[in-house]
Amino acid sequence: MTRLGSGFLVGILVGVVGGALLSGGIPTVGAAQEESSAPRAINLPGRTTTAPFSDAVLAGNTLYVAGRLGMDPETGRPPATAEQEARNVLDGIQAVLAEADMTMDDLVSVQVFCSDVTLYGAFNQVYREYFNDDPPARAFLGSGTLLFGARFEVTGVAVKG
Repeated sequence: MTRLGSGFLVGILVGVVGGALLSGGIPTVGAAQEESSAPRAINLPGRTTTAPFSDAVLAGNTLYVAGRLGMDPETGRPPATAEQEARNVLDGIQAVLAEADMTMDDLVSVQVFCSDVTLYGAFNQVYREYFNDDPPARAFLGSGTLLFGARFEVTGVAVKG
């Protein structure tokens, strides 16, 4: 073969192998690690909702918690007080975290959507009970009307350290 011919064949071989590696056709050294960190849905046992989303998604060591409401489990309606609704919604967040072997202390960011920002103090009164000295970063957002007449919807991101 000529020099040009062998160089051409080497170029094709490098292109085919490189393309296979990039497309995932050939497992790489990190493939086992990537598979173990594939996102997986976390749902509470006995979940009755047919909503088109999971309670949370675990990707690697990061848990993305879907928005939760603090409805009265007996009536499916908002509780009589904002404090009880805050307790219910935070208990729900805590339960989802536990399902992923995490705690409230693993939360790094929380967003609270509130239909009436005058409830800021009532929410904070309860919220403080759920954290040690270093609570996560948080946004408290006035949202307007929430689903089912809820006062609060809470979502968060947790990282297992």
